Amino acid sequence: MKKQAFNPYLPSYEYVPDAEPHVVDGRVYIYGSHDLFNGLNFCLGDYVCWSAPVDDLGNWKYEGCIYKREQDPAAPRIRLTNGLAAPDMVQGPDGRFYLYYFMGGTKMISVAVCDKPAGKYEFYGYVQYADKTPIGKKNEPFQFDPGIFKDDDGRLYLYTGFALQGNPILLDGSKPTEHGPMCFEIDPSDMLTVKSGPSYIGIAGEKEAAGTLYEGHPFLEASSMRKFGDTYYFIYSSLNSHELCYATSDNPVSGFQYGGILVSNGDIGLPGVIDVKNARNYTGNTHGSLIEINGKYYIFYHRHSNRKQSSRQACAEQIRFENGRFYQAEMTSCGLNDGPLRGKGNYPAYIACNLYGKKGTRFLSMLKHPKNGYPFFTQKGGDRENGEDQYIANMCDGAVAGFKYFDLSKTGAVRINIKGKAEGTVLVRTSEKGETVAEIPVKPCREVHGFSAKIAGLGEKEALFFSFQGKGAFDFFSFDLKEDRQ
Repeated sequence: MKKQAFNPYLPSYEYVPDAEPHVVDGRVYIYGSHDLFNGLNFCLGDYVCWSAPVDDLGNWKYEGCIYKREQDPAAPRIRLTNGLAAPDMVQGPDGRFYLYYFMGGTKMISVAVCDKPAGKYEFYGYVQYADKTPIGKKNEPFQFDPGIFKDDDGRLYLYTGFALQGNPILLDGSKPTEHGPMCFEIDPSDMLTVKSGPSYIGIAGEKEAAGTLYEGHPFLEASSMRKFGDTYYFIYSSLNSHELCYATSDNPVSGFQYGGILVSNGDIGLPGVIDVKNARNYTGNTHGSLIEINGKYYIFYHRHSNRKQSSRQACAEQIRFENGRFYQAEMTSCGLNDGPLRGKGNYPAYIACNLYGKKGTRFLSMLKHPKNGYPFFTQKGGDRENGEDQYIANMCDGAVAGFKYFDLSKTGAVRINIKGKAEGTVLVRTSEKGETVAEIPVKPCREVHGFSAKIAGLGEKEALFFSFQGKGAFDFFSFDLKEDRQ
C-alpha cells in the first residue's frame, strides 16, 4: 500500500518554501528556498532538494544539500539579511542542469550547474549582457525571484522582478519594477548571456492595474513560466502576497492577459472568504508554480508556521483545469494524495489546512504575532538534526483546526491526543458551521492523553473541524480514526 500524501508534503521539520517543481526521468524534483525553523529572516539555509516518483507522490526522498551559500563568490559576509532566495532550474542543451537564483545583497542573478538534477551544484556565473556586465548592474529595476523557461524551440527566457515600493529589500537603492515582470532572452549556448531584454510581457504593475482585469491582483514577485498545449501560463505572486495568480498568452514575451487566482494560503477568494480579515489560515507571502503529472495538474505553494513569516512549509494541491482555464484550488490536508485520506489510523495535527482563533487569523510579519487567543503551528527543538514533529499549540476557547478530506464512511470513532490545562469540550463537525457530529470532553493532563467519542453515518469525502469550547488551552498533537467493525 502506498504511503498517503499530506500537506505539508515534506517532513514537518523541513521548511522549503518557494518550490518550483520539475519532472526529470520519472521523478518530480522541487527547487526552493530553505528557511530555518524560528529563523530571524527568510531563506537563511542552504539549498536542499527533495524528489518523489511521479506515480507515488507521498514518497518524498531527501536528496541532500545541493548548493551552499558560500559557493557564490559574491556572497555578502552577513547571512542574516542576505540569504539564498527562490531558485528555478532548467536543463540545458548540453544535458546539464542549471540552477538560477538570487543572492540577497548582490543585485545579480547567479547560476550554478550540475550533471544531475539533484547532485552537488557548482557555481557557474552571473546572467550578463554581451559586454559582460551582470544584469542588475545597469540601474534596471530590482532583479529578484528568477524564473527560467526553455521553450519547445530551444529558446531560453528568464523572468525576474519585484514591485513592492518602499520595501526594506530595496534599501540598497534599487528601484522596484513599475511595469510588471521583466523578461530576458538568454543565449542557450552558454546559458548566461542576454540576447535581448529587459522587456515587459504585459502583466500589470500596481500603477497600471486600475481598470484592467489585473485590478486587485497586480504583479509583486515570484515569476514562473509554464506551457500547456500552445498556451503560455505565467504564474506570479500578486501584491496581495498571500495568493498565486496566473496570466496567459500565445507568446512567451508579450500579450499576457489575467487569468485568475490559483491558490491562496488563506483560502481568500473562495466562496465566503472575502479578504484577510476572514482568512481560513494564517497568511503571508507565497511562491510556487504549476505542473502536470500523469494528466493531472497541481499547484505548489507554501504556508506559514510558528507565528511569523520565516518558517514556511511546502504544500501542493490538485487543481481543476478545463478549457485552458485554471480554477482556484482549496487548501487541503490531502494535497497530492489524489483523493481523500483513509478514515482510519493516526494523523498528525500539523496537517490541518484551516487554523484560526475566535478572532480569526493574522497576516504574519517577521515578528511573532501574540499567542493570546490564537492557535498556531510550532515544534520543539531545532531543524533536521534536533527537531521534533510539528503540532498545534494553544488550542484555546474558540480555536478551530480543520482537516480536509477523509473517507469516513466506515469510521466509528475519533480520538484526539492532547496535553495541557484545558477543561471543556471539543466539538467535531464536518463543516465549519455545520452540525456537531461528536462531542469530546477534555480535562487537564500533564502528559499526552487521548480523549475520544463515537461518530457514525458520515460520507466518503468529509472534512473534520475540531473546535474547543472551555477554559485554558491545550497542545494538539494528533488524532486517531477508528473504523466501526460492528
